[in-house]
Amino acid sequence: MSQYWSKLVHDLDPYVPGEQPKDQRYIKLNTNECPYPPSPQALAAIHAAADETLRLYPDPNADELKDAIADYYGIARANIFVGNGSDEVLAHIFHGLLKHDAPILYPDISYSFYPVYATLYQIAARQIPLRDDFSLNLADYSGENGGIIFPNPNAPTGMAVGLDAIEQLLQANPNSVVVVDEAYVDFGAETAIPLVAKYPNLLVAQTFSKSRSLAGLRVGFAVGHPHLIEALERVKNSFNSYPLGRMAIAGAAAAMRDREYFEATRQKIIRTREATVQKLSALGFTVLSSAANFVFARPPEGNAEAVYLELKKRGVLVRYFNKPRINEYLRITIGTDYEMAEFLRIVADL
Repeated sequence: MSQYWSKLVHDLDPYVPGEQPKDQRYIKLNTNECPYPPSPQALAAIHAAADETLRLYPDPNADELKDAIADYYGIARANIFVGNGSDEVLAHIFHGLLKHDAPILYPDISYSFYPVYATLYQIAARQIPLRDDFSLNLADYSGENGGIIFPNPNAPTGMAVGLDAIEQLLQANPNSVVVVDEAYVDFGAETAIPLVAKYPNLLVAQTFSKSRSLAGLRVGFAVGHPHLIEALERVKNSFNSYPLGRMAIAGAAAAMRDREYFEATRQKIIRTREATVQKLSALGFTVLSSAANFVFARPPEGNAEAVYLELKKRGVLVRYFNKPRINEYLRITIGTDYEMAEFLRIVADL
């Protein structure tokens, strides 16, 4: 029945999320979810919001959430845009800020939603190769462009760049929007949000799905100059005026306010990640330097697909990308200490 599809739909190569099989209980180290539960304060706020007011539309501006983000980062409400997960926020960014005559630039090994959005919104794009060691060289992002987007830390590599390099990129591209996708920033990189006050062409995107354990709530946000935020609001209000429900607004705001729980959780993940890197290296894996809640590692024989399949058979899910340059690597989400011990026990036995 695909004769009813538009040409655009025929041409799409949709994003493929990490598998969520239901045939058995797995140790899930494949989708970069947080292994720890949400903040108790967030859960309490969600429960409290589940009352008779659900018959009413939520606040279309999500001011409670914006105020919590503003307080955390010391910025103004006018600098903040919120959406139904950072993927929706990124979609509005592509549609509202990156669709110009010149091509946008993003890394060749990066978040695979970027080429999907470029195709969906018919945006010309040019992929910039990572270095041979998989590091991101922002000096390569030169020449005319319609915008630049990259994750920091990068995905799936986990490697990060510093603020000095980001600032040099902003200075070299004053007429282009530069989007820093910080989904994993809380696990070891430095946020570029403080640079927003200095550079009106900078937009920073973040999510509540990773370090704040709310992947199931679907909340993301962007921080930038009010002129950039206004563009996103115009797109949002032409698409879905109420992207966040009452429970999502209340839960995310409470999670942002609970700094103590956030800090404790992310530090546990960082410690487990470092211990996992050491043990994988001792088993002969090549492990890239990670500032994320996952590691990107090459088995001693480079037989990543075979290791992925054997791990799945034994009840552990990791992510394998059958793509050039990275088909000998596995992306391994950092779980609890118990989950990582089980993963390492099975790997050692392969």
